[in-house]
Amino acid sequence: MPRLPLAALLVLSTHVPLHAQEPVFGLLPDKTCTSANQAVDEKGYVRIGGIEQWVRIKGSSCANPVLVLVHGGPGNPTTPWADNVYKAWEKDFTIVQWDQRGAGMTYARNPPAEDTPLVLEQLRDDGLEVARYAAKRFGKRKVILMGGSWSSVLGVHMAKANPAMFCGLVSSSQAVNEVLSQRGSYEATLALARAAADADSIAKLEGIGPPPWTDPRNPGIIRRVMRKYETLRTEPAPKAWWVFSPEYATAKYEADYTAGEDYSWLQFVGLKGDGIASKIDLYKLGPKFDLPVYMVQGEEDLLTMPAPSKRYFDFIQAPHKEFVLVPRTGHDPNPPMVEAQYRLLKKIGDCR
Repeated sequence: MPRLPLAALLVLSTHVPLHAQEPVFGLLPDKTCTSANQAVDEKGYVRIGGIEQWVRIKGSSCANPVLVLVHGGPGNPTTPWADNVYKAWEKDFTIVQWDQRGAGMTYARNPPAEDTPLVLEQLRDDGLEVARYAAKRFGKRKVILMGGSWSSVLGVHMAKANPAMFCGLVSSSQAVNEVLSQRGSYEATLALARAAADADSIAKLEGIGPPPWTDPRNPGIIRRVMRKYETLRTEPAPKAWWVFSPEYATAKYEADYTAGEDYSWLQFVGLKGDGIASKIDLYKLGPKFDLPVYMVQGEEDLLTMPAPSKRYFDFIQAPHKEFVLVPRTGHDPNPPMVEAQYRLLKKIGDCR
């Protein structure tokens, strides 16, 4: 379940030059930072899960609550443009992001062989190790966990595996059961295309037929049609959001990002529809959460639709839970979505 592909983002940020020389980054320090007067702005590698993985940390005060922001895709890191999208959050949170194995700068450092499997449980354990590193760096017992789309699945697995690590989970564009989700999304998208007498989209959707699919190209075909209809009903994200920070505006990063996205996406869908996605079923993890859970859902989301997300929300049991339906919002981030996420993060309060 990818966010915006790199190709689309490069179109939106064509005024950012590609640097001739690639910047060099080493390992991040492991010293503890707790001073309320000390800002933090770091980027580099941390040894996670036996390999060096890319971590980006930024905030106005080392004493603030720590937010571990897990990216979607898989294979679509938020690190290149997070300075724009989440800039306003930095006054209240120390934001820790991590490029998952097989993605972005972590892929660049550790390119896996094509036949190396991407395993959800390994990504879950990597994420927990990132959370422990972040907590130690900033003198916390707990951190806040946030994910969306693919990372709504990864976030649930992390929260279930070690709830004591987190003050709360904020999950957006909640995926629940990928097989059932594909069926509902296909039917809803085809109905919109038929209502609009959209011959081109109808032909594409009828050409791939209803899921389950065995062609890994089919999810991408339907997602492009979904975005067309979500765009008509949602508030657009500012183009300035997608301008890369300078260290990512390089030809090498573009190549590494694209290669990591291709690798991760094929691992997700599988060459015969048998990838990670085919095994997603959060109901199998049971209803109980031992931490507060907040779900944010775009009203116009055609990929992870509101009704299945709400059914899962009603199923779960948590010390506290809230479900927020956001108007004029689809699957991808936009200002109403980011504002709703921020309000819920502030509700969690002082996470220590």
